[in-house]
Formats: sequence, C-alpha cells, structure tokens
Amino acid sequence: MESINALGRRKAAVARVYLSDGKGKITVNGRDYKEYFGAETLQYVVTQPLVALNATEKYDIVVNLDGGGVKGQAEALRLGISRALIKLDAENKPSLKSNGFLTRDPREVERKKPGQPKARRRFQFSKR
Repeated sequence: MESINALGRRKAAVARVYLSDGKGKITVNGRDYKEYFGAETLQYVVTQPLVALNATEKYDIVVNLDGGGVKGQAEALRLGISRALIKLDAENKPSLKSNGFLTRDPREVERKKPGQPKARRRFQFSKR
C-alpha cells in the first residue's frame, strides 16, 4: 500500500499525517506519540478514530506537527488521522462522522483591539 497523506487543523496547530500499512506505531515529529503527548487524555484523543474503527494495530502513522499548543495539536492530529482513514476506505466515513471526528472546530482566538488591554476587556472606566 502506498502512503496516504491528509491534513488536520485546530486553532493554530497543523498536522500533516502520513498513513501506511504497519503494526500500529504512531510517530510525531520523530518521537513516539506517548512521549510527545505526556497526558493520558491527549493520547486518548489522538487514538480515538483508530479505536472507533478497531484499527489500532493495522497502520503506521508518521506525523509532522506545527504550531499551537498541545491540546490543539492533539485535536488537529485526530482530524488528520480521520481524514486519512477516509481516503483509505470511504466506508469508514459514517462511523467517524457519527463520533464527530470529521468536524473541523472553527473556533479561533479573537484578535486584540486597539485601545483595549485584550480582545473584549476594556480599561476601567471612571466617571469622576
């Protein structure tokens, strides 16, 4: 099987996913994903699409992650893996979609406005 590549994004994080046949090894930026994502919850988020399809031991995944924080990166990786699994087999789409793994979360950080300390916070107002 040829390597399948897909892209996942979340906030400022971008995950480039390369999926190929293998034994279930996930490599993120040259390191094992359990080493890269220290928290158990983030490791769970990354493997969710594979667990949903019972494919944890079928594919090797190599990922280039860039930008954002660890949570954003983990969720970007989840989306990238889901998209790669759909490119591999279109029959995977209904189960992944029902679990919500194919929705790109559109929430981004609102920009800071001039004359304010933050995006919506204003400086204290004094009438006198």
